[in-house]
Amino acid sequence: MNVRRGEDKSDQAAADRPLRRGWTTGACATGATKAALTALFTAEFPDPVTITLPKGETPAFALNRHMLGPDSAMATIIKDAGDDPDVTHLAEIVATVRLGAPGTGIVFRAGEGVGTVTLAGLPLPPGEPAINPVPRRMIGEIVTALCAAHGRAADVTVEIGVTGGAALAAKTWNPRLGIVGGLSILGTTGIVHPFSCAAWIHSIHRGVDVARAAGLVHVVGATGSTSEQAARALYPDLPEIAWLDMGDFAGGLMKYLRAHPIERLTIAGGFAKLTKLAQGAMDLHSGRSQVDLAFLADMVATAAPERAEALRPKILAANTAKAVLDMARAEGIDLAAPVADAARRAALEILRGAPVGVQVLVVDRDGGVLARVG
Repeated sequence: MNVRRGEDKSDQAAADRPLRRGWTTGACATGATKAALTALFTAEFPDPVTITLPKGETPAFALNRHMLGPDSAMATIIKDAGDDPDVTHLAEIVATVRLGAPGTGIVFRAGEGVGTVTLAGLPLPPGEPAINPVPRRMIGEIVTALCAAHGRAADVTVEIGVTGGAALAAKTWNPRLGIVGGLSILGTTGIVHPFSCAAWIHSIHRGVDVARAAGLVHVVGATGSTSEQAARALYPDLPEIAWLDMGDFAGGLMKYLRAHPIERLTIAGGFAKLTKLAQGAMDLHSGRSQVDLAFLADMVATAAPERAEALRPKILAANTAKAVLDMARAEGIDLAAPVADAARRAALEILRGAPVGVQVLVVDRDGGVLARVG
């Protein structure tokens, strides 16, 4: 959920070199916790500090800052996300550990810059710091092992923070998901794979979970900010958690809704992206699907058969989907409505009979609604 909203990752890849992997906030938090707790027991900070990830990798992290007090220790690690444009790249991950009262076990706290869960539907209940289950497990294993090695019970408070995390969180989905005050500490493997779509799709899924847990019956998936604003003007009373940052991942949203249905879905997007959905594409990014001009020519032929022969070569020679749309509009042909209808039918095919009603909005670049179907 710390992936930057609206980020177009694939356009940033360097074509001539391998992409460098990075480390998740969860891996960095685990390393910082290990360094701090080791120092609390031994008065020495391991630097670099090595941890073992869920799949057996053993990265070593240099410490950025550390401090030892009479009853607490703090260590920080600068997150390196590799070649992934994650919003937390180069953020300072802070772990502060304190020994707890006997029998309290391992207690997690949100430090400065880490959010608190306020809505149901996420992997953590409301009121908990936004430190996800796998990072909690990784940190818990480290704490348990170190305490056992020093003959102590694992009664430790672990506070995880991110320097400047509250400002960074404004660039993520966290406010929309009801995570307030900062970022989430994430990761399932400890490794950031550059330009992966997984983080974005994961955030879409969590958005659906939150909406379902809140009992919402209507959600909106938009391909971008302009189409979302157009839909907001139509549905001003929908709560913030109803607005799913779908981006290009129409298939990722609808496949999840197929198994976790919500009564009504509005899909809002530009003409070109919804043309690709109408063609059956589930990933609407320009690098992974293309508008088929012959598909649009066939639609024009259906809408205005008497002009099909004259317009077809012009459509096939067009540079963009917008050029075709403008050409049709100049001829008095409504192309947005049939595209919206075809996109809606394609969405229903992906949903495979799930009890989800679908509406499609085609939005122009100025935020005007060109078609509204369903």
